[in-house]
Amino acid sequence: MDPSMATGEHQDWVYLTSQPLTPAQLVTHVTCPEAGGVVVFIGTTREMTEGRQTRYLEYEAYEEMARDQLAHIVKTAREQWPIVRCAVAHRLGRVDLCEASVVIAISCPHRRDAFAAASWMIDSIKQVVPIWKCEHWADGSHEWIHPTIPDPSPTP
Repeated sequence: MDPSMATGEHQDWVYLTSQPLTPAQLVTHVTCPEAGGVVVFIGTTREMTEGRQTRYLEYEAYEEMARDQLAHIVKTAREQWPIVRCAVAHRLGRVDLCEASVVIAISCPHRRDAFAAASWMIDSIKQVVPIWKCEHWADGSHEWIHPTIPDPSPTP
């Protein structure tokens, strides 16, 4: 992550990349003396989905809008929980089995808030950010996946 890509007054990291994600880099960014809880969510490519074998995933995005939506999600989460630092990264392009597609790292004074904020953020990302996932199956077929998720309104 290029620190010049930090957004907002809190220097949150919000970025999209075609390069492999490095969760440790995001954890380092959010770790600080003011926070007693650091939570990291790493979404990875799983091999089996509803009985079908996945070869790899492919992500596409409307990048400018996706970055704006990610930043908005971080801002909204900050209004609901006492987030000290936050970093969100999402892969684009091909993502092989076991590789990270998305990483969310959040630090808060207490773990309960960090867990709640991270959970709400991943649900919100999947629902509103214009990033599309194509599942490439072992039988050679592929399918664009559009998850349906209940309203992720924050509930602190």
